[in-house]
Amino acid sequence: MRRIHAIVLGVVQGVFFRRNTKIQAGNLGLTGWVRNLPDGTVEVVAEGSEESLKKLLEWLHKGPLDAVVKGVKYEWLKATGEFEGFERV
Repeated sequence: MRRIHAIVLGVVQGVFFRRNTKIQAGNLGLTGWVRNLPDGTVEVVAEGSEESLKKLLEWLHKGPLDAVVKGVKYEWLKATGEFEGFERV
C-alpha cells in the first residue's frame, strides 16, 4: 500500500473535478480525500495499491471533460491506513 499527495493546477474548480475524482478513486478501490484550495488548485490525498494510484495520477493529468489541467505536482508517501473511504472535503 502506498499514498500520494497531489496538487492539480489549471482550470480545475467549478468543473466537477472533485466529484469525478471521488468516482475515479472509488472505482480504483482507493481511500483518501479531495478538496478545493483557495488558490484555485485541487488537492488530493489517496491511498491504495501503487498500480491503482498510478491510474489515478494518469486521470488527474486529464481530469473531467471541462477541466484544463496545466500540471500535477505529486509525491509518493507511505500509507497510513487512516481512511475508510474516499471523500470530498
